[in-house]
Amino acid sequence: MVTPAPHLPRQMRKGGGRELAERLLRSDLVLIAAALTASVLGALLVHSATRHEFGSAYLVRHLLNLTIGVAIALVAVRMDRAMLRALAPVVHLAGIIGLVLVLTPLGSEVNGSRSWIQVPGGFSIQPSELAKVGLCVALPMLLAPAAERRQRPGARAILLAGLVTGVPVLLVLAQPDLGSALVLVALALGVLVVSGASWPWLLGVVVAGVGAVVAAFTTPLLSPYQQDRLTTFLDPGTDPRGIGYQTQQVRSAISGGGWGGQGLHSGDLTSTGAIPFQETDFIFSVAGEELGFVGAAFVILVLGLIVVRIALAGTRSQDPFVRLVCWAVATWFAVQAMENIGMNLGLLPVTGLPLPFLSYGGSSMFACWAAIGIVIAVTSATPGSRR
Repeated sequence: MVTPAPHLPRQMRKGGGRELAERLLRSDLVLIAAALTASVLGALLVHSATRHEFGSAYLVRHLLNLTIGVAIALVAVRMDRAMLRALAPVVHLAGIIGLVLVLTPLGSEVNGSRSWIQVPGGFSIQPSELAKVGLCVALPMLLAPAAERRQRPGARAILLAGLVTGVPVLLVLAQPDLGSALVLVALALGVLVVSGASWPWLLGVVVAGVGAVVAAFTTPLLSPYQQDRLTTFLDPGTDPRGIGYQTQQVRSAISGGGWGGQGLHSGDLTSTGAIPFQETDFIFSVAGEELGFVGAAFVILVLGLIVVRIALAGTRSQDPFVRLVCWAVATWFAVQAMENIGMNLGLLPVTGLPLPFLSYGGSSMFACWAAIGIVIAVTSATPGSRR
């Protein structure tokens, strides 16, 4: 929504604020509260994981990222369904451009993956996060028209959806970032299932996802560092001084928390900085060690509540576009949370995916809150939705 010019009457200038407030009051307050709870809890865990070396620096940055993320969500909330559908190609194209730029000299490499673009102020942008947001609106834009006619999506729509999904997936694999690529594939599969696509098309998406995993294991697609992550998952004794040591420390931290935890800022491993990248990939281990089984279960409960509330909003909507957007976001959050928690528990290989709302990282926080804003925008402004 365009901000009214200063010369407009005061009543008109206030109208946008009243409309935003009314839309927020009509929205799912439980969803908003859960997302805020997860983000604030993430700030506490990030501070605990970094305070021994950096003091409050990461805490301040995480809270700044949260503030910017909420501001992005408020901008998204002011949009209506028609505007979001119109902007879907723009958002998707912006993600594609970012993924291309990250492969140029503008991109920077961390842990064998060229996934970031450095910006002034010591911050970085991860375009793959924007690509997730873009896919959440681009795929519903393509597949909703058939549902609006009470039909299954045709071959043309599904092939276009495959192209819209395939381009960012291939660009993300080129970084390489297998975890984000699998999230994008799962997101697309979730949208196709809800759209009513025929099972051969769904099988094709599954085969593509399996093919990406097989390629990661059998080709030089991944960097040596990332291949070590996968090898260590299959054989935990491999690389005992590298990624093997890291994953063992993570599991030791979680198991050492017991039922009630060792106390915030009191974890034996967390407080000594024994776990590399604990504030990002392994933030769940901080909850496990310092808050115990109860605290870790609370983290899972809050994230599960976010996913369920978004999925319910989509299920209850009579509008196919709204339904597909909600299920796209719910699938994204669910798959990424399961992958992150699974790799912390040693049940899944380490892929470097952040835990939504909790892990340190501006791009992830911005993308998650943008998605929350989009969900609120489409569900609170749709006459056909029911609570």
